[in-house]
Amino acid sequence: MSHPHPELPTPPPLADNGVRIVALGGLGEVGRNMAVLEHAGQLLVIDCGVLFPEDHHPGVDLILPDFEYIADRLDDIQAIVLTHGHEDHIGAVPYLLRLKPDIPLVGSMLTLALVEAKLKEHRITPYTLGVKEGMREQFGVFDCEFVAVNHSIPDALAVFVRTPGGSILHTGDFKMDQLPLDGRLTDLRAFARLGEEGVDLFMTDSTNAEVPGFTTPEKDIAPAIDKVFRHAQRRIIVACFSSHVHRVQQVLDAAEKAGRKVAMVGRSMVRNMGIASDLGYLHVPDGVLVDVKRLADFPDNEVVLICTGSQGEPMAALSRMANRDHRIDVGEGDTVLMASSLIPGNENAVYRVINGLMRLGADVVHKGNARVHVSGHASAGELLYCYNIVRPRNVMPVHGEWRHLVANAELAVETGVDRENVVLAEDGVVVDLVDGRARIVGAVPCGYTYVDGSSVGEFDEALLKDRRILRDEGFISVIVVMDAATGKIAAGPEIHARGFAEDDEIFAQVRPRIEQALAEATGKGVTDTQQLEKVLRRALGSWVGGKIRRRPMIIPVVIEA
Repeated sequence: MSHPHPELPTPPPLADNGVRIVALGGLGEVGRNMAVLEHAGQLLVIDCGVLFPEDHHPGVDLILPDFEYIADRLDDIQAIVLTHGHEDHIGAVPYLLRLKPDIPLVGSMLTLALVEAKLKEHRITPYTLGVKEGMREQFGVFDCEFVAVNHSIPDALAVFVRTPGGSILHTGDFKMDQLPLDGRLTDLRAFARLGEEGVDLFMTDSTNAEVPGFTTPEKDIAPAIDKVFRHAQRRIIVACFSSHVHRVQQVLDAAEKAGRKVAMVGRSMVRNMGIASDLGYLHVPDGVLVDVKRLADFPDNEVVLICTGSQGEPMAALSRMANRDHRIDVGEGDTVLMASSLIPGNENAVYRVINGLMRLGADVVHKGNARVHVSGHASAGELLYCYNIVRPRNVMPVHGEWRHLVANAELAVETGVDRENVVLAEDGVVVDLVDGRARIVGAVPCGYTYVDGSSVGEFDEALLKDRRILRDEGFISVIVVMDAATGKIAAGPEIHARGFAEDDEIFAQVRPRIEQALAEATGKGVTDTQQLEKVLRRALGSWVGGKIRRRPMIIPVVIEA
């Protein structure tokens, strides 16, 4: 089993008969999925998603893959193949197409409809090619065959890429629900056929690799949803992903059975479900769906709201309801159904929302106390099944944190894949498939690209560190006016602090120390204002660290008069 090393070299030129695979996101994290395949000087991109920020990313809106590796090779990209329509697989497409708008987008009908709606907001009209399972398309040297897979969104696809240098089967996100709500199974017969043809590299979804057994079928949660509808006294508020068509379908069906009206809340929810309905993936029972503005026309025990915010996102509808910052007031007798699993890293935000809703008197039903959600990813039993069917020569686990990738790698070894042929890579690690063997050959720069308001990529780790310090430690400004002729203090030091429990009066204790430090510096001939500002920062910083036990941001200003 090959492990990446922090000091990997710059990769050598790709062998003429080789295929190069570089993940620009999705390895070591849940989200930001993007893989770049290269053969004969041509590139194929599989997925281009976003990662949502966590608490240690203050002020960040989205995190994109790092496009630096392909930025000067955009003309070599033959296509962007999208496996399905979740944000962590399509969310960064507008930012890549900003660089070159005519790169062809390839995906299923629903996937392309969702990404086209996003691109419309960015004023980009893409070139698209709709595909479905069983189709084969040629993109330069890449011969792509598409295979149906089951996931928590309709129309998901795996892609089998044939090149003169080797074949790669990329599952995208998938599971093996044997009784799917839409009747669309993961095509194991196609997996077996491709296995017989020969899969040189199997890139498999790792998200649930640590979970033993098989993922629960979607239909098994219908009784739990029906139970919620039977026992709810007033309104029912359902929170789920704005792309989870199957879950919304189950809620619509349960609402029809219970004689309730349904309103959708949130721009992305309304947009995505409108698209799904128009394309025939969502079947809305007659008379069930109403505009949110008409809710006042119905008694509370006949109302269902479907909204976003199941991951505790601060600006989503459910979080705002929990904070009483939404036009819908949640109160005693309301039932909130959180129909989603926890994405790693979101636990605190989700529990904060649950606590806020319960404080308002709502009954909150979530995965922790009822079977109201099942995962969209294959568990260990399903992955073992796939390895035994496909019998790949090499395996590269994708889509997951490091623990998920390691667990998936061990499953591959258990089924007989040679440990030397299992590649554990991180974002930016370069894997070459040459003569049927996959090996790590180096690494390319691959960091986070932050979206902060209207700026993309101008936000770096240093700025993020400053924001964390401002958030956690506060800041102090210290202003001194120096007499340019004498080198003595003419006014100040004037000290102001923000983010401190102590009054500004406490800084009277440090003023003599600052004055002494400046006098010593000017006595040694230091007159440059930048050097004097460093003296100010050191004198104040050492005192604050020792006296107040804090390490705030210190902004010194020296003015010559």
